[in-house]
Amino acid sequence: MNIIIVGTGGVGYSLADNLNAEGHQITLIDTNAERLNSTLEKIDVQGIAGNGVSREVLEEAGIRSADLLIAVTDQDEVNMLCCLMAKKLSGCQTIARVRNPVYFRQIDLIKDELGLSMAINPESATAEEIFDLIQIPGAMTVESFAKGRVNLIEIIIPRGSPADNIKVMDFPGKISKGTLICILERAGSRSVEIPGGDTVLKAGDRIYLITPPRELGNLFKKLGFQIKPTRDVMIVGGGRTAYYLAEMLLGTGSRVKIIEKSRQVCEGLAANLTGAEIICGDAVDRQMLLEEGITGEDVFVPLTDLDEENILLALYARKISSVRAVTKVSTFGFTEVTEELPVGSIVNPKEITAYSILRYVRAMSNSSDSSNIESLYYLAGRRVEALEFHIRADSAVTNVPLSELRPRMIPDLLICCIYRDGRVIIPRGNDQIRRGDTVVLVTTAHKLQSINDILK
Repeated sequence: MNIIIVGTGGVGYSLADNLNAEGHQITLIDTNAERLNSTLEKIDVQGIAGNGVSREVLEEAGIRSADLLIAVTDQDEVNMLCCLMAKKLSGCQTIARVRNPVYFRQIDLIKDELGLSMAINPESATAEEIFDLIQIPGAMTVESFAKGRVNLIEIIIPRGSPADNIKVMDFPGKISKGTLICILERAGSRSVEIPGGDTVLKAGDRIYLITPPRELGNLFKKLGFQIKPTRDVMIVGGGRTAYYLAEMLLGTGSRVKIIEKSRQVCEGLAANLTGAEIICGDAVDRQMLLEEGITGEDVFVPLTDLDEENILLALYARKISSVRAVTKVSTFGFTEVTEELPVGSIVNPKEITAYSILRYVRAMSNSSDSSNIESLYYLAGRRVEALEFHIRADSAVTNVPLSELRPRMIPDLLICCIYRDGRVIIPRGNDQIRRGDTVVLVTTAHKLQSINDILK
């Protein structure tokens, strides 16, 4: 597809890099010529220095033949105007990053009026991801499939766990019958594998499991995690992500405490978040954290604008208490470094935004095929993809027992789950993929556009 991306910041760069690698024709637009040229030196795509709202600039970028325009500058108004101009000039599909809560509350109206195909709010999406992690203690990451009926969770096997030193094939019988181990990353190793039945699990291994939500309580108990209800949450930083997250937590009855340096921001939070405790102060002051009860909190969420500050706060909190931490890190490219630090779960707003858009583009690419991509997640530092396909029509992969299909499938791919008529099926050899199913799979092979791409 011909894709125009307006804005070459972190999200724009990641989109250009990933979409270019998937074979799309990319043209970048940015008012900052220096930043644009720096991006063009790293990625083999076209670029134009100029304003994406300008008709002349859009014409030069080839808007008349474009399939999609993605506007991800730092200004919501510019993003929406870019999409409006693109729609008027070519009728192509458009995606805008919209961050202002005032705009996002009425996003359905804005999408209709501007003809947006998709609008993404990084802060809201990040808050939702943090909320999901808080609701499932013990999980490092949580991804949902089949409209929330199946979870793919990442955990590290604790020392002394019953899962230590057992074979993957024995996991359902000894730990959780409705659970499948999809991905394994050995302790101290950066290599990932889709484990076989004879693979032996060890304490410290990082594993990804697919399981229905109803199995979670029993699963974590059997794995040896000490789980207690999440009631007290301390958030550092009073930005938009903190606001969205606090709203969600208050709705579940959690006690929320927000520490923010700016008195003006504190006043705004106090006026709009009934029930939250707002403290005006600098959380980098360790004494303040102690006085505000960090050691008695269940979850600690540093959400300041500085990655370094968030990491240091999480390290300190984990050192002096047993609090769970969920840490915001916005810098691209350091996943393998931050994963090794004891800072709990890590969320990256730029990655969340970029991957949401990539999922939409994948779905566009196979819109005329027999299946649609419903979900796309990158796992294990982007070395593994987890995809959800909705099977719309019969094809070469349907109505065939999986035992007959597997020899014809590409290597390093596992069909994890089939969702059919309200039932979650952990597939065995006799199971078949049928029209109307939702199929979840994981693979180390990238660029899958259609369910038929699983075949050699």
